[in-house]
Amino acid sequence: MKTALVTGASRGVGRGAAIGLAAAGFRVFATGRSIGDALLPESVSRIRCDHLRDEDTAAAFERVGDVLDVLVNNAWGGYEQMVENGQFTWTRPFWEQPMHRWTGMIDAGLRAAFVASAHAARRMIPQRRGLIVNISFWAAQKHIGNAIYGIAKAANDKMTADLAHELRPHGIAVVSLYPGLVRTEAVMQAANAGWLDISNSESPEFIGRVAAALAEDPRILARSGQVLVAAEIAQELGIADIDGRQPKALTLETV
Repeated sequence: MKTALVTGASRGVGRGAAIGLAAAGFRVFATGRSIGDALLPESVSRIRCDHLRDEDTAAAFERVGDVLDVLVNNAWGGYEQMVENGQFTWTRPFWEQPMHRWTGMIDAGLRAAFVASAHAARRMIPQRRGLIVNISFWAAQKHIGNAIYGIAKAANDKMTADLAHELRPHGIAVVSLYPGLVRTEAVMQAANAGWLDISNSESPEFIGRVAAALAEDPRILARSGQVLVAAEIAQELGIADIDGRQPKALTLETV
C-alpha cells in the first residue's frame, strides 16, 4: 500500500485530497491545527500540526515513518481573518494589507510547503520514487484580488520548477496543481446565499483523485516541474469527479 501525507487537511481542498487519496487505496496521514475536528474517514491518520512550527512538521514526518510516496502541500493560512472590524480587507491594495496576511500566505503556505518538501525528499530519495504536489492557483499568473496571494502562488510555481530540477535525477516528480472552483465549506456558504454560480465546480475530493492518478501515471517524470490544471489533467487521464461529472478546466482568460 502506498503512503501519502496531506498538509492542511482539516477542511476544504486538503480534507478532500485526503479523502480522495484514501478512497484510491493510499494509506493517508493528514495534518492540521484543528485536524481532530475534521470529518475524515477512520482510515486516515490525523496528526495535529501547526506548520508555522518546524518542530511540529518534523514530528509529523516522524509519525509517517521512512516510506512516503506522495506529499500534497496544501497548508495555507491566507484565508483567515478576511473580515476585520466588520470590513472585508482581503482585496485591499498591498499598502493597506495587515501583515498577518503575509505570515498566513508566505510562512504558513509557501515556507510550510518548502519545509515539508525537504522532509519528504529525504524519504523519497532512497526509494528513488515519489511525487510532491503543490496546490497552487492562477493568481501566480495574473492579479486575483490580492498582491500577497499572487506573490505566494508565483513563488510556489517557481519552487515547483526548481525542486523538480533537483529531484529529477532521483526519480521524484514535483508538480503545481491548480484546482478550479472547489465546493469547500466557504464556497458552499456563498453559493447558498446566491453569490456564486457553482455549475462548473469541483468536489474537494477531486484533487485527491487527480493526485492519486498522477502518482500512477507512467509519464509523471515528464510532467515534473510543470503547472497542471486539475480538470484538464483529469480529462486526459480519464478521472471523473465523485458525481461522475467532468469539470471544465479554467484558463488564464476565464478564471
